[in-house]
Amino acid sequence: MTDTWTCALAVADLFEDSGVPVILHDRMLALFLVDGQAYATDAMCTHGAASLCDGFMEGHEVECPFHQGRFDIRTGAATCAPAFGALTTYAVKVQDGEVFVQLP
Repeated sequence: MTDTWTCALAVADLFEDSGVPVILHDRMLALFLVDGQAYATDAMCTHGAASLCDGFMEGHEVECPFHQGRFDIRTGAATCAPAFGALTTYAVKVQDGEVFVQLP
């Protein structure tokens, strides 16, 4: 099975330093815009059942709204306890004003 590029939303629907929830192929994703660059990760914190779209952004890190665990949205790496498990991240490209996410 090959990876598929799927249109997620218009670039205009993203806002700097905040997450936008999107469901693509039964996956709940969080799309972020930082310094004009779009990023996509799984939407749920790996530590608890909290949507990272509701989290606080600082630079390329998103903080879980429940327990303040942090993740780097570029790599998915957990950067602050109590989060230890990495997020899944997805390749993103922007084409003709639309944001596409590469899904397996």
